[in-house]
Amino acid sequence: MFPRYDLKTSKRLLYTLFAAQSLSSAAQIAVFTLITITAAELGGGEGVAGVPSSTLTFAQALSAFPIAMVMGRYGRRIGLALGYTGGIAGAVIGIIAILGRSFPLLLVAAAFLGTARAGSDQGRFAAGEMFPESERARMIGRLIFAGTIGAVIGPLLVAPSGRLMESLGFSADIGTWVLMGVFSGLALLTTFIFLRPDPMIIARALEQEDQTARSVEDETEARPLSALLALPRVQLAVLAVIVSQTVMVVLMVMTPLHMHHLQHPTEAISLVLAAHSLGMFGLSPFTGYFIDRFGRIPMLLAGAVILIASCLLAPLSDSEFILAAALFLLGLGWNFGYVAGSSLLVAGLQERERTRVQGANDTLVFLAAGIGSIVAGGLFAASGYIAIAIAGLTLSVTLIGLVLWYNRPQMRVEMAA
Repeated sequence: MFPRYDLKTSKRLLYTLFAAQSLSSAAQIAVFTLITITAAELGGGEGVAGVPSSTLTFAQALSAFPIAMVMGRYGRRIGLALGYTGGIAGAVIGIIAILGRSFPLLLVAAAFLGTARAGSDQGRFAAGEMFPESERARMIGRLIFAGTIGAVIGPLLVAPSGRLMESLGFSADIGTWVLMGVFSGLALLTTFIFLRPDPMIIARALEQEDQTARSVEDETEARPLSALLALPRVQLAVLAVIVSQTVMVVLMVMTPLHMHHLQHPTEAISLVLAAHSLGMFGLSPFTGYFIDRFGRIPMLLAGAVILIASCLLAPLSDSEFILAAALFLLGLGWNFGYVAGSSLLVAGLQERERTRVQGANDTLVFLAAGIGSIVAGGLFAASGYIAIAIAGLTLSVTLIGLVLWYNRPQMRVEMAA
């Protein structure tokens, strides 16, 4: 027997998730701003610049399903805490790697950061499941909006944290890793202290009330993962998020190194990454509203069109302002695809089915993005930034084709099932 559903409790827990996600996002974006440059310096060449990002993404993919299973068994709070603990461990190892000039240790640190992201990314589902299905897209959007804090604070702290470390006699490169450790620790404390009751308890109470309202006495048996992944709407959701994430990652990962080649200062790189992060997170509350207003399919198409515009604009000029505009569009297109896809993924699923599908989704998404990061590094070294943009453009056009294919008249009945 679960407690009665209480909207005030759901809102309080949403604010707690928002605070923890803001801290985590700021730390992750700060580290990510310089990680490709650090990798090129420690690894001895630009060909390995994307390897830490790929390692991070593969670790995120491999961690996503186990963390989702932990959440399904022990609750969202424990899974999120595992992620933030990984952030602390990654920060410590990253500092040691830079001080010791060790590229292998940098990869280990990146792997722990991948675990941190796997945990924190599951927070969007925790936010959505605490509210009725008609509001889930908006609530997922509101939590992703927490990344706006990171988009603003993270890049702005890169240069000051580096100067602080230099004033203490250390390398400036460890500044962002120190931020990662401190902010992850604060996110961990926030989650453990204030995320009570567990969001999963609220989700089960909400589902129970919904069943009572529909006069359903017995829950239907939870379907196996293979059956869930065979649902057309689940397939489209997973494919849409895979393409959106991969396009975003391959272009974003190589942009700092591209700007470094062009002799742009760290402050300019931080500005471009801030614009990108603002596009990713800044309009998230409105994204949820647009999804509820216009539907998930139109928003997936809009996201793909915006990604195409970004890939066309990015290689046109060496100006930091043009690059900032292109990366803002890249983030916005990702946002539309990510929020709409995440909302579509869990539509109509039982609470007992969600964590498995969510974990499988994130595993597939970040495996694809990890492969994309590796390919991006080699592609950039061989053919430059223009090749990265062409690859992103091709994937974005493919996304439009996928959405139209799954939205054929004969598929709509299955999509609604």
